[in-house]
Amino acid sequence: MSTWTLDAAHSQIEFAVKHMMVTTVRGQFRKFTVDVDFDEEHPEKSSVVAHIDASSIETGMEARDAHLRSADFFEVERYPELTFRSTAIEAGGDGYKIDGDLTIRGVTRQVTLDAEIGGVVANLQGGRRAGFNATTKISRKAWGLTWNTLLETGGLAVGDEIKISMDMAVLQAEAAAEKIAVGSAA
Repeated sequence: MSTWTLDAAHSQIEFAVKHMMVTTVRGQFRKFTVDVDFDEEHPEKSSVVAHIDASSIETGMEARDAHLRSADFFEVERYPELTFRSTAIEAGGDGYKIDGDLTIRGVTRQVTLDAEIGGVVANLQGGRRAGFNATTKISRKAWGLTWNTLLETGGLAVGDEIKISMDMAVLQAEAAAEKIAVGSAA
């Protein structure tokens, strides 16, 4: 097993939720770290821990982003971070099931991610790179994200189901350290 570091420039965490029951609003978190201990021969022995800066949420509309950062949703002043810690990984179908603890607003619930390994390749700088993607759906109410408003036509302004999608690129830690050392010698 080896430790891999996040390549943030080629990674993203996105989400989607129904708005007014007819459209989908998409957004992302711009700041996060991910620590991966990856066993290439036995991926089920791997582990992942993600730390997400709640204030880095972006949906393309500043007023909505400010509302999402408020006490109505993420309450970032009190709960600045979302975390995910894997508890088990098992092969399933064409990919893997990653069970883990997701903490939002101080509430921890177990979730299962459907994940795929995109592959492991040689990096252009001589190191190694791996790619992963994972998806899940959660009920925002399970984490206390209950703010909503009724529509005149019936229904709610914000859907309960949140679709989460993550695409991660990681560099083998040894290769990342060599790259840093080479860069600092110049």
